[in-house]
Amino acid sequence: TLALLAGLPAERWAVVTSATRRLAEARLDEVGIRPKTMVCADDVTRGKPDPEPYLLAARELGVDPSRCVVFEDAPAGLRAGRAAGMTTVALATTHQAGELDADLVVEDLSALSVLVTDKGMEISVRG
Repeated sequence: TLALLAGLPAERWAVVTSATRRLAEARLDEVGIRPKTMVCADDVTRGKPDPEPYLLAARELGVDPSRCVVFEDAPAGLRAGRAAGMTTVALATTHQAGELDADLVVEDLSALSVLVTDKGMEISVRG
């Protein structure tokens, strides 16, 4: 996770979580992840599976939702991403792959690589 995030410009990704800001900041700080943009339960009136959290993140990043990719490990988050009009990548880390309905299902983030260009980011599956 850290290696993947380290290769991304800070202004081009966000953390969208159902946790409170206080809890999310504590947990992310513990593992060395410090997002420039973060949407938490405190920031929305309707949480996942509603698309509101992802739409707010896209707005804060200044990006059209259709150009966003959601990385999620939970069915509710994947439904929220899809409802927001975003491409979804499921991480089979907390649920079985068969339980996850997404555009792409991978074991975890180590299965992916990202190429950053002036026009966007290209995500590919390793191997």
